[in-house]
Amino acid sequence: MSSSPPSLAEMPIAEQTHLHEDATFLRNEQLRCLEAYIFANPEPVPISRLQELLPSSSDVESLLEELRGFYCNRGIQLVKRGNAWAFRTDPALGESLIPHRKQKRRLSRQALETLAIIAYKQPITRPEIEVLRGVSVSRGILSTLLEHRWIMPGARRKIPGRPLTWKTTTAFLDHFGLASLDSLPGASDLPQEKEEQSSDDGSENRFLALENPNSSEQS
Repeated sequence: MSSSPPSLAEMPIAEQTHLHEDATFLRNEQLRCLEAYIFANPEPVPISRLQELLPSSSDVESLLEELRGFYCNRGIQLVKRGNAWAFRTDPALGESLIPHRKQKRRLSRQALETLAIIAYKQPITRPEIEVLRGVSVSRGILSTLLEHRWIMPGARRKIPGRPLTWKTTTAFLDHFGLASLDSLPGASDLPQEKEEQSSDDGSENRFLALENPNSSEQS
């Protein structure tokens, strides 16, 4: 009759030490692998892609948290952007890095206002944005936000014409230093829908159901 393998406590001290060293070496190698892969990608890396790098038994979340702790007091930090991870410079060093930062064209007030509405009200259609802003939204504004990769098409509304909705991207979170949409500041300054547009006929429920909330369709 075969006997069961000895428990860790029953093993000789030398063997226990050897197993501990092997486990430590394996974990360090996994940390190094995650560190190198995230560092090599300029965009935040989805955790699903990071999980593919390591054995299925690996606790990737725990490894990432350990790696984030290692960089917490350094000039470069490991940050979470939605369900993705990236290395970014410490925001406290922003002022000293300004001379070395590329200067980009500023967005217009209209584009920033449109982006804010999409961020807080997503998924939202272009007509719904226009209702909140009180003015029309040009295709140029949406094109500019698309070029910055801050918005993307979402699902379509289940209404005549099946208008496309818009939502923000991981690049939006990354650019504005947000861990998730829950990190957005208060929405008190956002344009509000006029009272006369709400009535007993149900027009206050302007943001109707999506055709398929789990899908995203390209325009």
